[in-house]
Amino acid sequence: MPTHDATAAVPKQTRPTRPWDAFARPRLALDAFEHLVGGVGTAILSLIMLLWVTATAVACLVGVGLFLVPSALRGLRAVTDRERARLSQWGPEVIGPEPGTGPTRLRDAIADRTTRRELRWLVSHASVGLLLGLVGLTLPLTAATNATFPLWWRLLPEGEATDSLGVITVHDWPSAFSVSLLGLGWVAVAVSCEPVLAWLQAWPGRRLLSPDAGTDLALRVTQLTATRAAALDAHATELRRIERSLHDGTQNRLVAVNVLLGAARRAVERDPAGADAMLEQAQGAAEQALAELRQVVRSILPPVLADRSLTDALAGLAADCPVPCRIDAGVPTRCAASVEATAYFVVAEALTNIAKHSQAEHATVRVRRRDDRLLLQITDDGRGGADESGSGIVGIRRRTEAHDGTLELTSPPGGPTTLEVSLPCGL
Repeated sequence: MPTHDATAAVPKQTRPTRPWDAFARPRLALDAFEHLVGGVGTAILSLIMLLWVTATAVACLVGVGLFLVPSALRGLRAVTDRERARLSQWGPEVIGPEPGTGPTRLRDAIADRTTRRELRWLVSHASVGLLLGLVGLTLPLTAATNATFPLWWRLLPEGEATDSLGVITVHDWPSAFSVSLLGLGWVAVAVSCEPVLAWLQAWPGRRLLSPDAGTDLALRVTQLTATRAAALDAHATELRRIERSLHDGTQNRLVAVNVLLGAARRAVERDPAGADAMLEQAQGAAEQALAELRQVVRSILPPVLADRSLTDALAGLAADCPVPCRIDAGVPTRCAASVEATAYFVVAEALTNIAKHSQAEHATVRVRRRDDRLLLQITDDGRGGADESGSGIVGIRRRTEAHDGTLELTSPPGGPTTLEVSLPCGL
């Protein structure tokens, strides 16, 4: 028996429509108009820069322009960086070269592929980009002029009251309203064409000012190399911390237990009462050694993370913090164990720093999961002025970057201090 699609049988006009869909295209046209306005601004800068580059090139024929090349190249890079920033506000980020890495000599500029691409964009944007921007600005103005024509046509001298194209000459009210109807047509044209004009204006910039195909991969390899080194450093630091904890604490306790047991053994026959006291001391030292060993093990990977959740582990940290701390955690699902351990370390180290240095009266830890990222925000109302020169912040950054995460520290003098960490959640 043939199957029947029930949704296909529903007439298209009977399906529910959202009332705000009708405003989607006007909003898109308005955004495109704003984009075109910014494009006209950079196009004017490009035209000025093109004239300066042309004058420099002509002056180079007689040798004088060689002194102007560095300033022309810096101006070119400044204009292209401004366009990259503009394009990044309206779509995918356009990554430019590192600041201060551009060529400063004519020979280097000719050989530099990025500079040649920037020159091609300069010519395109100063000509076609400027033209598209002016057309994009003219369409809404024309539409508004014609649509509102009945409101002010009587103010024009007789014989000069015409529409924007001069097709309709207005002598009476009916012809004035016909211009207004023509203005509504211009509104439809503007709404339809503005996004297209904005895309055409931005296309050369996205094509010529973006890095080459292999650049992103090279940057990613460099970043991964740096994070791998940070992971190794963090691992080595953690091993040294564990070694110091075992050597300075647990090992000394066990040595004391061994000494006390030896002394008690020798004193059993001579002084049974003294031997009993030594055994009691040995038992106390053994219990302290076990407690310290348990603390070292918990610092490697807190059992509460495996037994319960990250929220419960952070609640335990807040309870032990000398500064009153509130935990605001909204993590409905579990993350990878290594990510949760890193988040635990970050919060633990941050709360330790707050207790030692901030003179804060209250702290807040906020944890959220957004898409595939775990976001941590630790805030305190202390004196502020924190920087990354302290070993605690350096350790947090190394741990974070080892997991391909990011860290931002905001701590103006007088406070408050905010530490924001973003970690990939893993699988």
